[in-house]
Amino acid sequence: MSRRDRIYTRLNEIFHPALLEVIDDSAKHAGHAGAKPEGQTHYTVIIESHQFTGQNRVQRQREIMAALQVEFETGLHALSIKASVPSRTTRD
Repeated sequence: MSRRDRIYTRLNEIFHPALLEVIDDSAKHAGHAGAKPEGQTHYTVIIESHQFTGQNRVQRQREIMAALQVEFETGLHALSIKASVPSRTTRD
């Protein structure tokens, strides 16, 4: 299983998101600190979950980082996080 798939699975299990995107940005960071030739080091996560209700940006990011601690210990170098509560939309 790829790191992207592991991140997706882990966040899905913990946060039951309404929206979840995990984007491998490693190719954009080739040659930068923490980048490896084989990639899988830099990611962007876009997540919307009702579990973030009442939390500020820092609290949301801390929860996500804690959920992915094993990935950081095994080569994940950087994670850009866009976490929010799902917006409510109504249809007429």
